[in-house]
Amino acid sequence: MDKMIYSMTGFASATRELSTTALNVELRSVNHRYLDLQFRLPDELRALEAGLREQIVGKLNRGKVECRIALNALPTAQKSIDLNLEVLKQLRALSEQLRQAWPSVQGLTAADILRWPGMLGAESVPLDEMRAACHSALLEVLGEFTASRSREGEKLKAILLERVASMEERIATVAPRMPEVLAAYREKLALRLHEAMAVNDDERIRQEITLFANRIDVDEELSRLTAHFSEIKRILATGGAVGKRLDFMMQELNREANTLGSKSVDAEVTKVALDLKLLIEQMREQIQNIE
Repeated sequence: MDKMIYSMTGFASATRELSTTALNVELRSVNHRYLDLQFRLPDELRALEAGLREQIVGKLNRGKVECRIALNALPTAQKSIDLNLEVLKQLRALSEQLRQAWPSVQGLTAADILRWPGMLGAESVPLDEMRAACHSALLEVLGEFTASRSREGEKLKAILLERVASMEERIATVAPRMPEVLAAYREKLALRLHEAMAVNDDERIRQEITLFANRIDVDEELSRLTAHFSEIKRILATGGAVGKRLDFMMQELNREANTLGSKSVDAEVTKVALDLKLLIEQMREQIQNIE
């Protein structure tokens, strides 16, 4: 059974309701060369970052990932809002220290005090309870996040296989044409050499034509292209973190397509080479989003 291909683009969220607070966890990502994980957390949850980071790193390999966690007071808790006496006590002590160090400083207004972080609200949720809720919500988010990246990855896989099939179709038209193309070019080149050479040396003409025909023979390039197509399909079937390997294969395909175009002495073969380069570029754009 084929393994999954994962897109680096994804989004998922989950909410947990505690006694007085609604905890919301969001995870979103875009493509990146490696794993770049950033957190947006309230100050009271900053101590949980290391554990949450470990939980995410165990599931993701690449991508610019943002984990955002928000705390919002529940409507039922709003009715019992009161001053947080512990925070008020700490603020009073800080204010006194500031006045002693700087007597001329203006004191805090009632509005300043009420706006102080953590001053208003119902009884705070214990950190252990908050930690359990965060990890539970993140586990749910990671499940949905992985599923959404997998769905997008399967779409990308289908697009890539479609492009490979298109390239195989174009390559299949080149090989049968080559004997006729080479024969016609030999005849044309022989006529020009006969006209250009002062002496009519048929043996030398034959040798020169054979040498040049070998230079423009694209059989080797066609064989390598076919081998690369097979390898790309094998990588996609293997699944997992395949983005970097696929990107390398695009470089190899592009090299062969360039050589095919530079050797071409036939308009149809030149068109095939240009079509290949366009399809390769389309594939490269999609691969940038694969983990």
